[in-house]
Amino acid sequence: MKTFRLGLIGANIQESRSPALQVTCGLSVGLNVSYDLLIPAEHKLNFPQMLAHCQETGFDGVNVTYPFKEDVLKTVDVGQKTVAEIGASNTVRFLPASLNAWNTDFTGFMAAYRAKWDQSKPGRVLIIGTGGVGRAIAFALMELGATAILLHDVDPAKASLLASAVGGSVAGVEQLINLEGVDAVINCTPLGMAGGMAGGLAGGLAGGLAGRSGSALPAAAHGRLSWAFDAVYTPERTPFRAQVEAMGAAFLSGYELYFHQGIQAFEIFTGTTPDQEWVRKTLLHKA
Repeated sequence: MKTFRLGLIGANIQESRSPALQVTCGLSVGLNVSYDLLIPAEHKLNFPQMLAHCQETGFDGVNVTYPFKEDVLKTVDVGQKTVAEIGASNTVRFLPASLNAWNTDFTGFMAAYRAKWDQSKPGRVLIIGTGGVGRAIAFALMELGATAILLHDVDPAKASLLASAVGGSVAGVEQLINLEGVDAVINCTPLGMAGGMAGGLAGGLAGGLAGRSGSALPAAAHGRLSWAFDAVYTPERTPFRAQVEAMGAAFLSGYELYFHQGIQAFEIFTGTTPDQEWVRKTLLHKA
């Protein structure tokens, strides 16, 4: 029986749950799956070299996480219009004659949102962090019918660029404190993540997010929220989650994005649909 060789390219990924998810998806349909954690610096490679190494050594596909999601499109020709528009990819499938880039953060977030709130509209949403996952979620919110998308980043130019792409607006720090008129807040930074912040991001965040004590929101943030999402899911309860729930928000865990994007990535890698209910129950049992 063929073993599907998969992996995750990123930094600070030692505690990733992606190996468990992909292997369990394989077990649910009787497929053998191996899954490696690939940190380019440990191999003394840059991202394009790491991707080429995976292709040359027989990988069927890789997931990509911080800080390389936006680098995928500099390396891989993208045929899918939405992926090119988002400007980031988290899933690369190796084929004999090509590499295909996908973005299951985009489709996975929509699946997670609809599984919890069905056809309810997101309303007026503030996204903090406009890197790879922030870009994917901003485009997903457009598809879900958000009435307004506000974007904040320590690099205002990045926030402005994404705002132009999705018809949103840039939010300053003062808008992170006074959340009146905002229906939802989304954290797309790694603040609060177990193991600390990844690689060079720590320095960039230190100045722009000073005093936030592990949360993308300032301690003085106040308002009344309908819902919130935290891309961080390890640990399950983060300082950001405590803040938004205190403001009345129904909470969508980053675990749900992890689950749905992983299910969709497995389908891309193998052409097989896993038993989602069995996978979820098995993962919870292992936790």
